[in-house]
Amino acid sequence: MRWLVARVGKGRNAWADDAVEDYARRIRQVKVEELLLRPATFRGDVDAVRAEEGARLLAAVGAGERLVCLDERGELPTSEAFAGWLSQAASEGCSGLVFGIGGPYGHPAVVRQRAWKSLALGRWVTNHEVARVVLVEQLYRASTLIWGGSYHH
Repeated sequence: MRWLVARVGKGRNAWADDAVEDYARRIRQVKVEELLLRPATFRGDVDAVRAEEGARLLAAVGAGERLVCLDERGELPTSEAFAGWLSQAASEGCSGLVFGIGGPYGHPAVVRQRAWKSLALGRWVTNHEVARVVLVEQLYRASTLIWGGSYHH
């Protein structure tokens, strides 16, 4: 199984790269990857931007994989419940999970409808770099809940 963090963005920030790399490296049971998706050019139509970026995100979801879209309207699971999502996907034969972080205008409805789960990190909108760090930290925390470890108290 793999866990892919697919995000729309222009580039990377060293502080976030370091944090994501550190947490991802700690997860030994699952391969954690990142995919940076090019943002759509804004030409005055927000829906067109969402649609183009959404199509790129959906194209990153492989056969047998499930999409979890990060969206402020999504579920707010506890760390334990989030770990349960990951365990459930694995036990149901899922080959991977793709965690989609949308662009500045968010996900189009088609992405939210296609998603297996919709995950909110909070009811606020956050910077994409912060979101990816929080997400990968929670993936690490979930891995210790699933496979053992002392990180989650």
